[in-house]
Amino acid sequence: MSLKLKAKNTLFRILNMLPEKVGDSFYHKAQEWFDSSSIHYKIKSSQSSYLTFQRLTKKAGISVLDKSVIEIGSGWLPLMPYFFKYMGKVSTVETYDLNKHYNKKNIGNLNLEFYEKFKIPLERAQNGKFNLPEGIRYYPKTDLTKVAIKNAELVFSRFVLEHVSPLDIKRMHQKFKKEIPDAYIIHLISPSDHRSYVDKNLSNQDFLRFNEEEWKKKQTRFDYHNRLRLPQYLEIFKDLGYEVLLLEFESANKSSDTYKKFKNVPLHADYEKYSDEELTAGSINIVLKLG
Repeated sequence: MSLKLKAKNTLFRILNMLPEKVGDSFYHKAQEWFDSSSIHYKIKSSQSSYLTFQRLTKKAGISVLDKSVIEIGSGWLPLMPYFFKYMGKVSTVETYDLNKHYNKKNIGNLNLEFYEKFKIPLERAQNGKFNLPEGIRYYPKTDLTKVAIKNAELVFSRFVLEHVSPLDIKRMHQKFKKEIPDAYIIHLISPSDHRSYVDKNLSNQDFLRFNEEEWKKKQTRFDYHNRLRLPQYLEIFKDLGYEVLLLEFESANKSSDTYKKFKNVPLHADYEKYSDEELTAGSINIVLKLG
C-alpha cells in the first residue's frame, strides 16, 4: 500500500471516530484543502459526462427538452445541472445529496468560469442562497428515499451508485417505480476499486479479494464502496421490473496491464461465479425504463 493511500485511510479512520457533525466538518475542510483540481478542469470533466449523457439519450430516443430532471448526488458543485439547463434546455433540475457541500463562494466562482467558457449569462434565482440559477434546486442533507417526489421525467446519477448500499439502491428504485413510473433513469457507474486511483500498484479489482466482513472493516462512511459487479446491478434493476433500454461498459483487454493486475488478484469465492468480462466491467452506462 502506498504512503498516500495509508495517509488517506488513516485520516478517514480518525474522522470516522469523531462525532458525526465534527467528522463531517473536518472531512469537508480536508476535501477542500487537498482537492487540487481547478474549476476549469471540473467543468471539462463534467462536460465529458454530459456528452456521454447526450449520446445515451440520443441512442435511446429520449428528448430532454423542457423535461424535469432529478439528480442523485449533488457533489461539490452543480456542474451537471448547469449542463442540463443550458445545453439540454431542460425545464428544472432538482439535485439531492445526503451531505451539504455547496457554498455560495464556490458557486459564484463557477458561475464566472462557466460564463467565460460558454458565454452564457446565468440568471440567479431571487432567493439566491447558493448563487444558483433559476430552475436549479438544491436539497442537501436529504435522503431521496424519504421525501415525496412530485414530478420528474428523468432521473440521473454520475459516479454515485457505486457508493450506495445494495439495499438503498433497491429502495430508491422501488420509490421511482411507485412515484414516477414513467420516468427514464440514467446511471453512469464507476465500479472499480477507488483505492487504485491513489495507489497505482493496486488492481482496479483488488477489493474483490476480501469477503464482506473483511471489506467492511476496511471502509468508513467517508469511502464506502459497495463492490457490486455488472450482473448484480442488472439483477437489482430487472427484479424490480425495469427494462434495460441501453447498456454500455468497458472490460479489461486481455493484453493490457490492467488485465494482468486483475489476474494477480486472488478472488474471494463470492466472485468466482462471474466471468472476467463481468468482473472487470467498468465505465458502466445504463438507461432504464419500467417495462
